[in-house]
Amino acid sequence: MASDLDLNESDHDQMVSGRSLWGKSGLRPQWRPIEQSFSAEVAVIGGGITGALVGEHLSARGFSVVIIDREEPGFGSTSASTAMLQWEIDSTLTELEEYYGFERAAGIYRRSGAAVAGLSKLIAANGIACGFRPRNTLYLAANQEGARDLLEERQLRRRAGLPGVYLEHPDLFTQFEIDRDAAIFSPSSAECDPLLLTWALIEMAVRRGTRLVKASVTALHSEGDHVTAETDAGHLIEARHVVLATGYSMPGFDMPKLHRVSSSWALATVPQDPAHFWRDRALIWEDTHPYLYMRTTADNRIVAGGEDDGTTDPEMRDRKLPAKTMAIREKMKRLWPKADTRVEHAWCGTFGETADGLPLIGPVPEMPHVLAAYGYGGNGITFSYLAAQMIGAMLAGMHRDWFEDFALDREGPGLRRFGEGVVRMGSELR
Repeated sequence: MASDLDLNESDHDQMVSGRSLWGKSGLRPQWRPIEQSFSAEVAVIGGGITGALVGEHLSARGFSVVIIDREEPGFGSTSASTAMLQWEIDSTLTELEEYYGFERAAGIYRRSGAAVAGLSKLIAANGIACGFRPRNTLYLAANQEGARDLLEERQLRRRAGLPGVYLEHPDLFTQFEIDRDAAIFSPSSAECDPLLLTWALIEMAVRRGTRLVKASVTALHSEGDHVTAETDAGHLIEARHVVLATGYSMPGFDMPKLHRVSSSWALATVPQDPAHFWRDRALIWEDTHPYLYMRTTADNRIVAGGEDDGTTDPEMRDRKLPAKTMAIREKMKRLWPKADTRVEHAWCGTFGETADGLPLIGPVPEMPHVLAAYGYGGNGITFSYLAAQMIGAMLAGMHRDWFEDFALDREGPGLRRFGEGVVRMGSELR
């Protein structure tokens, strides 16, 4: 049986605009234009953080791999990420329990935690210089009602064996000087420079023989035991498997009903006096709508973002950048009055999310030998690491029942949250 897939064109400037602060000290991977047809065991379409993680892992497993991108690796959605490497998911454990039951929800959270730990180990073992720092997190309540919700969330997390403590207002204010009703304080997250990480992973894969090719894949043809990728140069790439790691630039198949696209905005301040940072430089995020999150950088800046909405038109998204930057800046100042809020970088991007806050990983329905790796939401990089591990296992012939938790055709919680016009926790840049 043959299946065909025409891929939509989408340039980086349709996905991201503005100027982020990442990748200043790194060496960009060297790629070559495609000059002739060739074959590989696995063709990874997309050279951002997801494609880099998939390519590195599959090359480490011994597969012959080609990573294909029509633009410079990492300068799509990856360059707009704020790279808060969290195991806490956009959907709370309480929400996931409502959707899927406690055991399944708890398993998803534990695997998210294992993914952060695995990514941390990968970076340390290979000495990747990407500004990686282990960080605690502060998940802040918006008000007293939110404080009660967080208390219930922490109790459910304790039942699942997840780490963290609940802080009431007096403890939160005394320990962190943050004036909110409550928070959950959790260990074992991290931060990094996403471009430096992406480029290092690609270089690791290239040293194992992975090819990095500049080309636009215009169509896929799945027939028999292989997939043929057509390129704009007229050359063909034949592979046993194709992995779609195209970020939020959607190819030409019908996306699951769980999926939707929105936009998010972020800024980076001037360097701060390190003495004026909050305790531990913890990753801060809110249970509010619209949403705010904050982190620090190795050169002592504050990165803050949020203000998500359903904008999908690139020009309209870009026009909103000044006003959204001002809104984020004002919220940051209210939350942390010690901040020097002068802005040196501001950017925005169009991102994907799902109704349950989980990624889309696994076989593409009706496209044999084609798999998807879409690490959506605020845990995009965390889920991209998970996608690499899962796809590596799938191609090695291993399957686990829990893989279905992230399948493209999974039965989700419905579209209620999206139908209400609320973008859940707008954390795609996170």
